[in-house]
Amino acid sequence: MTQSYAARELCRPLRGYRGLLLMHRGGGEERGPRDFGPPFGFGGPFGFGGPRGFRRHGGKARRGDIRTAALLLLAEEPRNGYSIMQEIEQRSEGVWRPSPGSVYPALAQLEDEGLIRSEEVDGRKRFAITDAGRQTLADRPADAPAPWDTLAGGVSRDVQELIGLLKQVAIAATQLVQTATESQLAEAKQVLSETRRAIYKILADGGDHKDTDE
Repeated sequence: MTQSYAARELCRPLRGYRGLLLMHRGGGEERGPRDFGPPFGFGGPFGFGGPRGFRRHGGKARRGDIRTAALLLLAEEPRNGYSIMQEIEQRSEGVWRPSPGSVYPALAQLEDEGLIRSEEVDGRKRFAITDAGRQTLADRPADAPAPWDTLAGGVSRDVQELIGLLKQVAIAATQLVQTATESQLAEAKQVLSETRRAIYKILADGGDHKDTDE
């Protein structure tokens, strides 16, 4: 197994952390081709079938959400489709990652309706909002939240911080695979094995124990 292949395999969980956020919320959203499949192997991060009680329903991004999100982002500055997808994922704390199959048809529809226009910049298509598009946004209720805020609102700060730590560990492990010596790899394996056992111990203990001064 080459180092580049190992690095790619270590990066695979990064694509699945959004699923953990959605399971915590008890919901999901539109899924593109890159979103299918469990993030950590068979049945998700907790073994075959995933943790009990987590169901993928509710909290789903509505069809009009991507249109509104695109208009709001283009009102800030012109962007290409990829930039729109990245910005939505970032602003939703990773909870909402729309696929190209939902973004580009929505952009085409907005352009057909005269709400945005496209232009070629350095050989790439970029979109900009029109006056009609700005008027559409002005017609929204003044207190209407952005679609990404609505979807991210059901995820607690503790969970977001935990997912962030998991991402950092995956990035560090990728760097380790690319540069570490055999002894460093063995030491890292030991650290990760102990961490995995400690996490499972937390799950096995449940949430009923209390901190004491004993």
